[in-house]
Amino acid sequence: MDSRLFTPPVAPEVRWRQFEERVLGEFQGFFDAESPIVGARAPGRLDVMGGVADYSGSVVLEMPISEAAYVAWQWRDDRLFRILSLAPEAVDFQPYLEISLDALVNSEGRLRPISEVRAALTGDSRTRWASYLLGCFYMMLHAYTKVTQGIVDSRLGERGANILLESDVPLGAGVSSSAAIEVATMHALSEAAGIHPSNLTFAAWCQKAENHIVGAPCGIMDQVTSALGAEGMLLALRCQPHNLLGNYRIPRGWRFVGIDSRVKHSVGGSAYTKARVGAFMGLKVIQLESGGKLLENYLCQMKPDEFATYRELIPDTLTGAEYTALYGLLPDTITRVLPEETYHPRLCAEHPILENDRVLKFMAVLRYVEECELMGEDTQDPAIMWEVGQLMYAAHASYSDRLNLGSPETDLIVHLVKKRGAESGLFGAKITGGGAGGTVAVLCLDTPEAEQSLLGVCTEYQHHTQVEPYLFMGSSPGAISFGARMIERGREF
Repeated sequence: MDSRLFTPPVAPEVRWRQFEERVLGEFQGFFDAESPIVGARAPGRLDVMGGVADYSGSVVLEMPISEAAYVAWQWRDDRLFRILSLAPEAVDFQPYLEISLDALVNSEGRLRPISEVRAALTGDSRTRWASYLLGCFYMMLHAYTKVTQGIVDSRLGERGANILLESDVPLGAGVSSSAAIEVATMHALSEAAGIHPSNLTFAAWCQKAENHIVGAPCGIMDQVTSALGAEGMLLALRCQPHNLLGNYRIPRGWRFVGIDSRVKHSVGGSAYTKARVGAFMGLKVIQLESGGKLLENYLCQMKPDEFATYRELIPDTLTGAEYTALYGLLPDTITRVLPEETYHPRLCAEHPILENDRVLKFMAVLRYVEECELMGEDTQDPAIMWEVGQLMYAAHASYSDRLNLGSPETDLIVHLVKKRGAESGLFGAKITGGGAGGTVAVLCLDTPEAEQSLLGVCTEYQHHTQVEPYLFMGSSPGAISFGARMIERGREF
């Protein structure tokens, strides 16, 4: 472990040119020589605050990272999709897939049911990765299907495509590799098709692809951040379902860094799903006990003091069968209750409500610091950064204590950050996204001394685990800001 960990990330424009070079050089034979090629990039994200509470309507604060996914899209006229992935995958991985449009649209031009499409795209684990890309195409088809007749829009329904995917976003690191792929795909596809939905609709289509085709019960914060995030800023989103509150500039002298534990995380994992189901169980109990409060299905419409009124009415523990017998259907269209599973509704419902409160306090500090900067005052007051850091530590503890979404490795990283503390330039840390491994977000000073402290954390982590962590050090623009682009032949690089 050495200071090479702190090598500056490649600038987005430079990295884009590298992708173009591969498309037009090494992989030019994959594409037709005459038809236009459209490309797009979309970054992963570092979840600074909010995380898993997004599906309960929390406000979240997200930073787009430097690592991104890249997609090149070229139409074909023969209803055949040829898809090539250059992204690193598991050993059981097939990087190339050919599949007919017939898997999505029948011979009469009608869209196939979601269940059929999901089975066709995810049935083979070796090519399941392609469901992230074709799931986006299916959701665009779904949005543009003629409702009265069920016939697919003629601009899309008789075509295939050559699709090339490359990604720098590590898989299973909890920094939204899947959302980056979806957003890059949807952006390239939208430009190629000449279809331009609103930015939030665009992100919602990507989320639906992951929910309904891939089968992962994620919220929407990842796709919105990848699409609409701004370099060096924190995107604030109220997930009810997607109310964009704007981008908050990271204060001068502050820095947010991600430390990847290298413990693989999955939004489709059983622990994440169990926590989500538990939260919606708690929501249903409150709805019944309050006579219809929270009709919009968001726990985070409730403040902590309001929740306290209902807390003891929510079962601490019950099985899926017991829940169904007592309360009926779950108010969540993405997950289902397993009769034999044991859930913890009280704690799973409490977490997002407390987390939303922490995020609002975090945002209040950011606004205060911005006002101080405008007045020329010092914004590196350790007391202010310490206050924000305590919110991050509290969020981290709640992942483990309430949701069972912690891990020994991420707990170790947070412990090592906390041990070094503010005197070494490290102020806060928390597990991110869906938890259960993945990446820890760290708040630190933007100084060489703080970098040395981070290096010490990484070195000690490797000593304890025999695993070298990965550092997410930079930020980059979201897909919409960067723009979809024609990949033009004959360019000089």
